Amino acid sequence: MAEPVVPTEPRAEAAAGRIALWLAPDDPRRLAEHCCCPENAPAEVAERCPRLRLRP
Repeated sequence: MAEPVVPTEPRAEAAAGRIALWLAPDDPRRLAEHCCCPENAPAEVAERCPRLRLRP
């Protein structure tokens, strides 16, 4: 079950040193599932890549 979507509060993000980013709920999931590692990347790199790119 997916967690509920909580709207981004621009002022809170700015206070935390981040920028507010508006994406459709499925966009981060898609980015996390799309890995750009080469076919011969070590398993550790291929496993870490989606987590570092964007966590859903």
